[in-house]
Order: sequence, then structure tokens, then C-alpha cells
Amino acid sequence: MLFRGWGESVDGPWPDAATVVDHVGVPHLVVTRHALVRRLLTDPVTFRPDNALDAVTPIPVAALRVLAGHRFRLPPTLANNAAASHPEIRGIVADALHPDRVAAQQPWLTGLVRERVTRLAADLAAGEPVDLYADLAADLPLLVLARLVELPDAPVGAVKDFARAALELFWAPLDGSRQLALAAEVGRFHTVLRAFAAAGGGLAARLRAAGHSPDVVVGALFFLLVAGQETTSQFLTLLLHRLAGEPAVRAGLRAGEVAVADVVEEGLRLEPPIVTWRRVAAVDTTLGEVAVPAGTSIVAWLARAGRDPAVVAAPGEFRPGQRGSRRHLAFGAGPHRCVGAQLARMEAAVVVAEAAPLLDGVTVVRPPWCPDNLTFRMPDAFVVRRT
Repeated sequence: MLFRGWGESVDGPWPDAATVVDHVGVPHLVVTRHALVRRLLTDPVTFRPDNALDAVTPIPVAALRVLAGHRFRLPPTLANNAAASHPEIRGIVADALHPDRVAAQQPWLTGLVRERVTRLAADLAAGEPVDLYADLAADLPLLVLARLVELPDAPVGAVKDFARAALELFWAPLDGSRQLALAAEVGRFHTVLRAFAAAGGGLAARLRAAGHSPDVVVGALFFLLVAGQETTSQFLTLLLHRLAGEPAVRAGLRAGEVAVADVVEEGLRLEPPIVTWRRVAAVDTTLGEVAVPAGTSIVAWLARAGRDPAVVAAPGEFRPGQRGSRRHLAFGAGPHRCVGAQLARMEAAVVVAEAAPLLDGVTVVRPPWCPDNLTFRMPDAFVVRRT
């Protein structure tokens, strides 16, 4: 698939600034240069977000019937909303994730991560392998998000299964039988979201009080659960894996010579959980020297833009604090820039500060494996053992 091996191709010969590729029978214009990707994301009039949540593998009628049986509806709400309603909805969500509210969660999160790191360190010392995805990173963002916005009362495992199923259903290459299974998983939890949207508190209540329909409330909750927490747990896993192979950076952290915040930004640049994002041309236009007819599906290769040598001094090297490191587009740009950016940064900073010492003197038993997916990397495990 298009971006399965992005980690290798991203360091290879630089592709043309805009190249047409075919994916599951649909042609896309792939944009790689930082300046062009930024222009694409910051001009929602010329390049609309309407296709951001479209299923990249068309959903067959049988799976659509399964979704309809659960009253599944996702009106344009956040990422794919170019309508006049977007600023207000975004503002309500952004207020729930205000930096002051995020900062207030840091002591609690630090305590939780410290407890887990202590237990994992004991397991490693006893010669046991540990999975830093399952045993540390997987549920942290969900637990923090629940404290900030209030979420449906559902087991953590059920929420995580739903989120990963949604990422696969809408962004992965699939056959019909897999689509049916995923539609059932997504539909079942969508029913839970609908009930919470009608009567839940927190963010759901604030959206209802502003006059937004139950479908809009469900859409906001859906996107937060799928993109607002799942991507962060993926990033924590990918960043820890990268740090396992960067002993000099870990030594700099121990000595206080490397700032945790710089490590997080360099991680976002080199190991973003969201590799691409989509836009559709609203009018005939150009990108670079390439003519772009109205209706063209455009893939913004965010990960490649983060390694543009026109922006970053050493594009393929993990050098916290280097020139251009913070100019990555891991959170997007413009009016649809991720509202949870500060939350993700805070969570990553806590994990780096508390968990990086676990990586000293370990061997990677099982590196993260990422399935085929147009946009999300979705690592499934990261297992280490004391050397």
C-alpha cells in the first residue's frame, strides 16, 4: 500500500513536489514539500477538507447496512467540516482541552506513569520481557481525555477496540469480509456514543447547550476517541521505540543537556503517528508547477514534509533542538490544526521524562509493527528485555 513502508521511503530519493499515485483504484496527488503541504492545509477555500474522513476503500452495501442498523451517521463536525459551524464546534472542543486544563492533569499523569515505570523496571530486573505499548502507553491518553471531557462509561478495552477498528475501516485497504466485521464493531460503539450524546455530561453537555444536534455531538466524540487519544498512544510507542535506538539522546536527557520538550518535538517530526492527511481541490488551481483540476483528491504527506531539507538541518537524524525541528506538521496547520496538540505534548513529555530510563540496557525483542494504512501507523506492540 501507499505508505506501509514510509519509514524507508521517507529517507530515500526525494520525490517530485507533487506526484500522482493510484491507491485502491483512486488517483491521488501526493504533495511532499513542506511549503506546499502547509499551503494545502492553511487554505481551506481552495483545498477543502471534505474528504478527510472518507473511507479510502469504498464501503460495500452490506457493510453500509450494518452501519445503518446502528444509526451510524457522521455529519461534518471537525476534521472534515468546512461549513460555518466549524469554528464554534472547534471552539467548544478547544476550550475543553485548554492548555490550563491540560496542565492541571500533569501531576496526576506523572504519578500514574511513575507507578507503571516502577513496576516495569522490576519486571525487567527480574528478566521478564515487557510490552511498553500494552503495559505503559496504550491507555494513557484515553484516561487523561476522560478526565478532561467526560466520556461514555465503557471499558477501556472496548474503547480502544472501537478506535482501532474505525482507523482501519476508514483508512485501510480491506476486503469485504473484514469491512463487515469492522462495521459491526464501529456500529456497536456508535450506539453507545449516541446514548451518551443525548444525556452525557462534560463536552457532550456543552455542545448540546450550544444548540448542536445529537449527530454533531456524536461526531465530536467520535473524532476525539479516534484521533484524540488513539494517535497519542501510537506516538508514545513510536517515540519510545525511536529513543531505544538513540543512546546519545538518552544520555543527554540523564545529564540535563537535552530538553524533554526538544525530544518530543523531534519525535513528532521523525515519528508522527499520522503520516498523511487528505484534501480535495475546490477549484482548478496549481501546486508548485503541477496543475490541479477541481475535484482532485490530494494527499498531504505530513511525515515527508517534516524531513524537508529546505526546513531541517539534518532531516533524517534525531537531533533535539536542531534548526527546523519544531516546524513539523504533525498536528497539521491552519483552521483544522489539531486542537489536542498541547495535550499530546504534555503526555509525551511526561512519558519521556519518566520512562526513558527504562530503555537503558535493554534489547528490543519485538519492535512496533504497523499495518497497511493510508494515514495512521497503528503500532501494535513494543517489547523489550533487559540485556
